[in-house]
Amino acid sequence: MNKHLISLVLTILMVMSATIACSGQRKSRTAPLPPPPPPVPVFDSTRVEAMIKDKTLYYNVRHYGAEGDSASLDTDAINRAIDAATAAGGGTVYFPAGNYLSFSIRLKSNITLFLDNGAYLIAAAPEQGKPGFDPPEPNPTDMYQDFGHSHWHNSLIWGENLENIAITGHGWIIGTYGLTRSGRMTPGLGNKAIALKLCRNVILKDFTVLQGGHFCLLATGVDNMTIDNVKLDTNRDGFDIDCCKHVHISNCSVNSPFDDAIVLKSSFGLGFARMTEDVTITNCSVSGFDIGSFLNGKYEKNNYNRVPDRGVVTGRIKFGTESNGGFRNITISNCTFEFCRGLALETVDGGILEDITVSNITMRDCQGAPFFLRLGARMRGPEGIPVGKLRRVNISNVVAYNQNPDYASLILGMPGYDVEDVKIHDIFILVKGGAPKEQAELVVPEKEKSYPDPQEFGKMPAYGFFIRHASNVELSDIELKLENDDARPAFILEDVKGATFINVKATKVKDVPSFILKDVTDFRTIHCSPVPDKTIPKTSGLKL
Repeated sequence: MNKHLISLVLTILMVMSATIACSGQRKSRTAPLPPPPPPVPVFDSTRVEAMIKDKTLYYNVRHYGAEGDSASLDTDAINRAIDAATAAGGGTVYFPAGNYLSFSIRLKSNITLFLDNGAYLIAAAPEQGKPGFDPPEPNPTDMYQDFGHSHWHNSLIWGENLENIAITGHGWIIGTYGLTRSGRMTPGLGNKAIALKLCRNVILKDFTVLQGGHFCLLATGVDNMTIDNVKLDTNRDGFDIDCCKHVHISNCSVNSPFDDAIVLKSSFGLGFARMTEDVTITNCSVSGFDIGSFLNGKYEKNNYNRVPDRGVVTGRIKFGTESNGGFRNITISNCTFEFCRGLALETVDGGILEDITVSNITMRDCQGAPFFLRLGARMRGPEGIPVGKLRRVNISNVVAYNQNPDYASLILGMPGYDVEDVKIHDIFILVKGGAPKEQAELVVPEKEKSYPDPQEFGKMPAYGFFIRHASNVELSDIELKLENDDARPAFILEDVKGATFINVKATKVKDVPSFILKDVTDFRTIHCSPVPDKTIPKTSGLKL
């Protein structure tokens, strides 16, 4: 027999014998017991305290000279702690309980600022020491946007060209005496709580800002940013998200009676147009109560007539006004508006605003237009930019209570430039009403180049919707209800190409039409009250 074959047979027999032996052993044994659970670790407070005191675990600003006594300037100590963490490759700069008076804090990559409970980071006033806040850096394109949008260094906390940064913790940032809401080149003056330019991978979480100056947050050209559970009670803008991508804002409360609460922009501040896109805003509340009364729980309404633009209190969610780059792929959901203006979607500087959804919104004591969609031609930017576009907007599941009767929801394009493809459905709006016949006869000006805000167009001759220069508009499952008789129609449409109203109900006042149509084509009503089903191919003027 071949030697190789004999070797193979012997090997097979050995393996079979071993398998049988092991099987017999397994049958004769009981199942092994499971291993005992690991011992519960004993809490060693001494070891934990030693870890907390260890500078290498994180960088306690007090270890670098911060006093936290609200009198000593802690600017240098805080920046030393940031420098030390940066030299080690990154880390957490820790603010224990205390009152830290400071001028400009220069954030760096791979750094987290952690404000613990009881920690107050206070913007110093210029007269409290030298050198004051960092000066605003030069910007050759600052003529195309407000001063505040053009400079970042003149802030309490600022960072530029950074990555992997965070500001977290349950402490407070206070700018009441040290940050101005205006924009000036005054040496040493600061006007923003937090300013970030061209950064990525950013987390802002859990802290509170009281009076953050011109902006609590100005984020320009920032990508991949998460803002969660932040509370703002401020004297001008809350969050300004400018030329940013992949931004998620959630579970935040913003009270800003004198300017916008959460505002998306796309300015020319970077020296070029950049779109703001891929943004989600969810589970947030915006309001216009008196400054400070949101955080102290009093929710006062005494200063409603002191708004700097001489309009109603602001405090809204808005796109614009700066709109050079445009807005795309954005959702707003599960948000509440209280005692403030309504939702504003604006593009007036050549940008494209498209692919927007808004859903599950409540508005209580709505001080302005519940919905304001505006395509304009202010064109504040380099010459030669064409007029933008506003299209593909879907708004649904909104309840608005106690709407100001001076306003209506507005969808406004311009002659030759329509707002396109707007769907609004599942809406209930309760309007105070009471407008006289004279208001119903008002003519709404075009104002293509004016600042875009509902108050710029004056009181409205309709109590529900005023739609002009638009195409392919659909309103369905909508109810408009008046608290008091009103001499205005529910709807006015001018220069509209394609308008469909399905299951729309509106309070009917005697001798007042529900619809006024002027230069409208392809108009339909289906299951509407009090107007019967109609199809109108074209009309230059009609009342229904």
